[in-house]
Order: sequence, then C-alpha cells, then structure tokens
Amino acid sequence: MATPSAPGEGPVRPVSVSLHEGTIAALKARTGKRGMSAYVEALIQRQLERDLLRELVEDAEAEHGPVDRTAVEAKRAILRGDMADSADAA
Repeated sequence: MATPSAPGEGPVRPVSVSLHEGTIAALKARTGKRGMSAYVEALIQRQLERDLLRELVEDAEAEHGPVDRTAVEAKRAILRGDMADSADAA
C-alpha cells in the first residue's frame, strides 16, 4: 500500500467541490480563471497547517495547562517590534 502524499505533494488531480456563486465570482475576480486551483490549493494547505497548530496547542495545554495570555501578548509585541509596549507590559 502506497504512503499518502503530504499536503502540497504528489500528482495533481481534479476534484469537484460545491461553492456559492458569490464565492466563485470573488475567487475569479481575485485570481482570474486560470489561477483558481493554485489559490484554492494554497488556502487549503494554510487551513490544514492552522488545524494542526491548533491541535498542537490543545495537546500542550492539556499537558501543561493554559497559556499565560499576558506572556503571549508580550511575545507578540516583540515579534511586531513594539519593544516599548512590551517593556510596559513586563
């Protein structure tokens, strides 16, 4: 039995999905008709990554307890470059 391909790997093959007309129109306006598949592929890959990350956080919180929201906000400030704000939060 073959090992399943990871997201973004393996041969490309067509699938059928149902979307609302407004969603299709917005998608075509953003990507053009020929860019739709790549756009949808990227969206799905990004959502799969988010789902896996959420599961990882849930597992960590189950093992170690909930995260300290103040610490998270301080780290976000550092990542954004808001050093003055993060110093005030400490």
